[in-house]
Amino acid sequence: MSAPPPHIDSLPTELGEALRHFERAQSGKASLSDIILGGQDGLVNVLGVILGVAAASSDQRLVVAAGLAAAFAESISMGAVAYTSTMADRDHYLSQIEREQREIHDMPEVERAEIEVIFRSWGFKDELLDQSVEQIMKDERTWVDVMMQNELKLTPIDGGSALRSAFIVGFSAIVGSLIPLLPFFFLPIGPSILLSIGITALTLFGAGVYKAKATVGHPGKSGVQMAIIGTISAMAGYLVGALFSVPATP
Repeated sequence: MSAPPPHIDSLPTELGEALRHFERAQSGKASLSDIILGGQDGLVNVLGVILGVAAASSDQRLVVAAGLAAAFAESISMGAVAYTSTMADRDHYLSQIEREQREIHDMPEVERAEIEVIFRSWGFKDELLDQSVEQIMKDERTWVDVMMQNELKLTPIDGGSALRSAFIVGFSAIVGSLIPLLPFFFLPIGPSILLSIGITALTLFGAGVYKAKATVGHPGKSGVQMAIIGTISAMAGYLVGALFSVPATP
């Protein structure tokens, strides 16, 4: 595989710095999203399952078995979904590259005007604007990259990214799934239910706070929202289980 052209380092200083800033801003977003997706999904879904089983039956072994089954099935399923969805995004990205390449060949003046609009929004003007646009247009790959990232807001995706996303989502899901299940290994079923709900709510709150600090938003508000939404969602499992509860054997 040929190495990518060193187009950023060959650009004017201001343009090169602008493109580097964009690339840094994109890095890490996907991983954070994958961690939150897998962890939150595992937490909420498995808590719903074990609360439902606990409400329907007081058999602690059954609760643990159902929780473990849900945890591993959830992690495998979430990892597979992350892989297939990332590959679908990759196919979409490649199709958009082909479209941009056709447009550059068929209507270069229109595409040049779009590049100028992008650079003007960055504060480029006069000679620097003309120099930057001309430099971009010398390399078709650079031209397409700029349009993909700044007009379409799309970033490159490869097979390795899909596998990495699948692993992160799947691993986060199994870790999140085991958190609400832990109390049932050590405590009676009654205290375990309350402790499981409490631990899950605190974990979701912490995840919301971290997400807000890593991106944008108010940490406290984000944490409370995630905790409330996740806990209410899981309680739906308890209500369903309670409808089918088995009377205790005398």
